[in-house]
Amino acid sequence: MALHALPLLHAAAPADSLDGACRSSQPGVACQLVWDVTHSPHLATLTRVYLAGPVQVGLRILFVIVLALVARSLARRLIGRVTRGVTLGKDATGERNRLLGGERRQQRATALASVLGNAATVTIFAIALFIILGDMGLNLAPILASAGVLGIALGFGAQNLVQDFLAGIFMLLEDQYGVGDVIDVRNITGTVEAVSLRITRVRDVNGVVWHIRNGTIGKSGNESHGWARAVVDFPVPYALDIAEVRALMERTAGDMWRDPMWREVITAKPEVWGVQEVTSDSVLVRVIARTAPLRQWEVGRELRERLKVAVAGLSADVAAAASLATAGAGAGAVPAPRAEPGAPAEPGPAAEPGPGSGAGA
Repeated sequence: MALHALPLLHAAAPADSLDGACRSSQPGVACQLVWDVTHSPHLATLTRVYLAGPVQVGLRILFVIVLALVARSLARRLIGRVTRGVTLGKDATGERNRLLGGERRQQRATALASVLGNAATVTIFAIALFIILGDMGLNLAPILASAGVLGIALGFGAQNLVQDFLAGIFMLLEDQYGVGDVIDVRNITGTVEAVSLRITRVRDVNGVVWHIRNGTIGKSGNESHGWARAVVDFPVPYALDIAEVRALMERTAGDMWRDPMWREVITAKPEVWGVQEVTSDSVLVRVIARTAPLRQWEVGRELRERLKVAVAGLSADVAAAASLATAGAGAGAVPAPRAEPGAPAEPGPAAEPGPGSGAGA
């Protein structure tokens, strides 16, 4: 009973008392100071209503804003540290890869940190706004209910947009491709010109610009990651010996790899994999070379040219050897004597007389 009687006692406190003027059993500092100085209930009430109340609300709002700013700063710092740790990869030896693709990784970390930082900022300040509205005495129940209904409606109506944004975030996190990469996506092959959270812009070899929504990309192939491979299938005539041609190709490809002009482009010694296919007029021998990204085509062109010159020289040597062999075989044979026109034929060996022939006839 005593606990329930306390509000009644405070409500019934006389207006000419401190509790009645300040309307509280624990009056504020300003209201109590005015009452102690003037003992005027009207001044104490004016101080409570027009000074102490707004100042208190203002201080609460200021505190919420400062807290939101501090939370945003901490969130951005944490996001920056996490994105730098995620996007900075490791090589095969476990050391930090600071040289190869460092600029690209830095750009990706900056873009990802910016996107996540903006999302964190919107979330933090939205929560702070609702707290401030509550401190100002606004009933948040209808606003939250309306926001929930609006969120559901937007969720159903913007499913593709949400899907595109989530796919874009994961593309940046996983570093599937970036600006300048040559990719193959949705039967389109071209160079990436821009990557945003919603779309990827690709320009193909014909100069056509394609805008592809990130949410529709089921799979993509990147021809610019790490290293590439030049694959050359060279036709060899049947007349040449495959083992000899293979040794010649290994020497030719090795000479190209040791060439200072191609040393930085070809990252490993080329290999001759051997016969790849047998056709009606030739044998295809495959030669591969591991190259820097996007350099496989020029390496393949140069390698084909060198193999063509080497195999053509070998074919010429084989043809010359065959010709000499044919000429030598013809010179070793003794031709039959040719009779002059009108000359008597040489007599053949005389037949021995038989037992019934000769003088006894």
